[in-house]
Amino acid sequence: MANHLSSFKRIRQNQIRRIRNKYAYKSTKTAIKKFLINKEGYSKVISMIDKLVKRNIIHKNKSSRLKNSLRKNISNK
Repeated sequence: MANHLSSFKRIRQNQIRRIRNKYAYKSTKTAIKKFLINKEGYSKVISMIDKLVKRNIIHKNKSSRLKNSLRKNISNK
């Protein structure tokens, strides 16, 4: 367990950030699933993926793979 007040604060901050990151990632995954069903909202999904990369939630190579697969999916209507 933590011994210093600053480490208690760091633990609290990490918990809040973990929840926030998890929410952002999960909502993006949900948007991707909805896009694959309806084929609508492509630009919204791409911007959500780019925001995840900007916040260092996912790696830029993963975002490239996701966006590429979505692009292929659009062309296969």
